[in-house]
Amino acid sequence: MNNIEDNIDELIKVLPPRVIEELNKIQKNDILLEIVLDLGREVEIRYDKSVVYLDNIPYVTKEDIDYVIKRIGNFGQDRRAGIEKTLHRISGIQNRKGEIIGLTCRVGRAIKGSVDIIKDLIKTGKNILIMGEPGVGKTTKLREIARILSTEIGKRVIVIDTSNEIAGDGDIPHLAIGRARRMQVTNPKEQHSVMIEAVENHMPEVIIIDEISTSEEALAARTIAERGVQLIGTAHGSSIENLIANPTLNDLIGGIQSVTLGDEEARRRQTQKTILERKAPPTFDIIIELQSRNRLAIHKDIENVVDNYLRFGILPDFEVRILEEDGKNNNSK
Repeated sequence: MNNIEDNIDELIKVLPPRVIEELNKIQKNDILLEIVLDLGREVEIRYDKSVVYLDNIPYVTKEDIDYVIKRIGNFGQDRRAGIEKTLHRISGIQNRKGEIIGLTCRVGRAIKGSVDIIKDLIKTGKNILIMGEPGVGKTTKLREIARILSTEIGKRVIVIDTSNEIAGDGDIPHLAIGRARRMQVTNPKEQHSVMIEAVENHMPEVIIIDEISTSEEALAARTIAERGVQLIGTAHGSSIENLIANPTLNDLIGGIQSVTLGDEEARRRQTQKTILERKAPPTFDIIIELQSRNRLAIHKDIENVVDNYLRFGILPDFEVRILEEDGKNNNSK
């Protein structure tokens, strides 16, 4: 069984007392994911399999929101804050005056064993990109990967922690990342610069980065990979098809360009004269799609995957790994 550490009491106690009282009445075995406080609306409690509204609290007040804000860390430019020595994240919604009028209080967890299903891939030293919808556990897996590589394997690992989401709030990183070092980012727009700074100044063997989302970050990722540093990161999108279609991020899989073929070559390939081709070698060697918390699709040989998709519109066979309830792995093609 996985060893789960969530310090959930630390999150609960920053909530308004009336919310805590109602929350304690809920009898559920589901996994708590988020608590949403929006001004003038009911409190929303999101679990992994259901959503509950606290009907006994007619609506959230400004006093409720201010109560939480006073008990958490400062909001950064990305409107994210945390609770020191925990992995929880509180994200704010602002009105036009810049006042916080909504909060998403997300539970952060360290789960030992959560990447056992892909531990063999992590140890290869290859560059790995993890994709998936919000809430499927991408960041949780990055924490455990950082711990395994730095503590169990003994590599020099640096975590680029833009929102303090991977290693928690405060200057001392959470024990969940093991012996990995953590570099914080003062401005999310400078994440790509900190990625390069990490390589140039601190001699890591592995860089771990959450949410690669801009062309500058994609270029920084390529630069890191070209310098022989193992790169493990996450990106927006649920599948490799999303990545190929994304002009901002498709450089991560080699970039896509339009090519005009000569008549003879077009006939030989049995294609139109104007086709799409990969521009360069992919930054990442392996792409893992988190189709759910327990089901993963593994794409290897990314050059072949992208080339086949561009030419034929289909993906080559890929490996599916399923983590069963008993913790055992079930692998299939």
